[in-house]
Amino acid sequence: MAATPTQKRIDSANLNLKEQVVSINRVTKVVKGGKNLSFSALVVIGDPGAKIVGFGTGKAKEVPAAIKKGIEAAKKNLRKIHVLETTILHPVLGRFGSGLVLLKPAPAGTGVIAGGPVRAVIQAVGIPNVLTKSIGSHNPHNVVKATIAALEQLRDKAEVADMRGLAPEKVQ
Repeated sequence: MAATPTQKRIDSANLNLKEQVVSINRVTKVVKGGKNLSFSALVVIGDPGAKIVGFGTGKAKEVPAAIKKGIEAAKKNLRKIHVLETTILHPVLGRFGSGLVLLKPAPAGTGVIAGGPVRAVIQAVGIPNVLTKSIGSHNPHNVVKATIAALEQLRDKAEVADMRGLAPEKVQ
């Protein structure tokens, strides 16, 4: 999930990042002497003011160390999301693996209608009104990645107008 050559890396130093742990999983590795226990953490971080979000996973022998590693991984994986003042611009469907996430714009006052991993990502981005539906896989990793894939599909009017070679006023 590294930054693509066209996408420049966002510097996390000057952002007001808020982190949220989505899931912690106890994992064991069976070795000759028994079982080695460790913890895996999925963390979502974001700056609601700048509309920036990222996610990361960390694995360590203790939970706090796994969360810290997840936060560091998420800081390397930040991306900017195009949204309106109170909601998203248009309905989108994000997919990762068998996890599908549908995001729909909502009028002011609706709030965030989302569950679990989707809610964590939407709150990290700072979208106050949106309707969501998680379809297919309930695996938190796939749902978080599908939500971010859906958010990345959002385009602003200027970008669409430039892509089509039109004036921004002509784009519906």
